[in-house]
Amino acid sequence: MASYDGVFLGMGNPLLDISAVVDDDFLNKYDIKLNNAILAEDKHLPMYEEMGQKFTVEYIAGGATQNSIKVAQWMLQIPGATSYIGCIGKDKFGAEMTKESRQAGVNVHYYEDETAPTGTCAVCVVGGERSLIANLSAANCYKAEHLKKPENWALVEKAKYFYIAGFFLTVSPESIQLVAEHAAATNKIFTMNLSAPFICEFFKDALEKVLPYMDYVFGNETEAKTFAKVHGWETENVEEIAIKISQWAKASGTHKRITVITQGADPVVVAEDGKVKLFPVILLPKEKLVDTNGAGDAFVGGFMSQLILEKPIEDCVRAGCYASNVIIQRSGCTYPPKPDFS
Repeated sequence: MASYDGVFLGMGNPLLDISAVVDDDFLNKYDIKLNNAILAEDKHLPMYEEMGQKFTVEYIAGGATQNSIKVAQWMLQIPGATSYIGCIGKDKFGAEMTKESRQAGVNVHYYEDETAPTGTCAVCVVGGERSLIANLSAANCYKAEHLKKPENWALVEKAKYFYIAGFFLTVSPESIQLVAEHAAATNKIFTMNLSAPFICEFFKDALEKVLPYMDYVFGNETEAKTFAKVHGWETENVEEIAIKISQWAKASGTHKRITVITQGADPVVVAEDGKVKLFPVILLPKEKLVDTNGAGDAFVGGFMSQLILEKPIEDCVRAGCYASNVIIQRSGCTYPPKPDFS
């Protein structure tokens, strides 16, 4: 039997989600759009405290990549199958996150920064839709030196599958490049996510540099359309865009690239070999929707859990849809003790 010890490694920005159902006035005051993800600017900094004063706040360990890794770990139910690398502060939030992630069965190797507090992400929920405003703080301090340390690079050597959300391009492109090149040289599977319109737009060059190494590209329809616009493709057709992304030149010829684009309640688009397949999602009655925070992350976690087990793409998508369906019925990226996926 195959060994799944540390088979799946994620690297990203560990953030503590500060989640609350807010109102339109709050969104307008801080110029926040729903279904978006941005980095906090100075004007946003007072909102973290204000959320706690005005609304009922929940604190949940988050960060896009960490969410996906935890969901994959939950779906796999194989102790020690997943590892995660990122930077936290030496503080209460950091200690809490370490405890929570280890309880979830993830082998976390955090770099602890002495100077910055653990990063936070405001999750503003209105009508079940979410907007994310990330104050990276310590998460922004990750250094490739940490990755190169023998005890951390050992996690890279051991893993056969890698996942990094595009958000990490704003922090340590050097670390991403090291892992991408390792995957290409050893025929491993390297996967990333477009993550947010601002990544496609303002980190276009960084994304293009690492795209040749991606065996799977994940994203949602808004990100796909932004990617197309930035590259002057003059199409808003998600299926066409998915094919074009999958046909982008590859750095390693071992694996073809597969593009997987989610579209909320609309079918999931999977592009490979110049063709597209559509997979319907599990529809959820509006009254059961709690919040969409973590839906995309959960999709990736579910998808990857089956990819690791070498299941066909249909099963990967089904598992992704199952996981995101579970997550959107709960607050934040949380899940019941055991998955009910067959």
